[in-house]
Amino acid sequence: MSHFARLNTKMTVREYLTGELEDLSYQCEEGDVEIRGYDGNRTRVQIRVPTANAGYDIGFTESGGSYALIADWWGIEDVQPEAFVRDLTKRYAYRAARATLEEQGFALVDEEVAEDGRLHLTLRRTA
Repeated sequence: MSHFARLNTKMTVREYLTGELEDLSYQCEEGDVEIRGYDGNRTRVQIRVPTANAGYDIGFTESGGSYALIADWWGIEDVQPEAFVRDLTKRYAYRAARATLEEQGFALVDEEVAEDGRLHLTLRRTA
């Protein structure tokens, strides 16, 4: 019996996703790779994130234009699923917003983190 859970996300750009995983200190392996779960079960993904829990990985697979997160959380003790998804989503949104604004000719002038964790960006359009 498989314990893999699948969570569809709104993340669509692989480079942003892998960049944020690395920013959050997770190593990732890209390609046609497998993640491991309970009782040696495996499933194919495009991005594999090893964990400190022997035999258990976190994975991402492209599905319908966005990435789905797949993991057997039952055996992953060092990563809390809710915190992982929250932190990754927040960082992904930040990277996507910055990239989009830079494409539109804006340059980052200042960046502040509020006490509640919200980011405040000051941008200026360059000529």
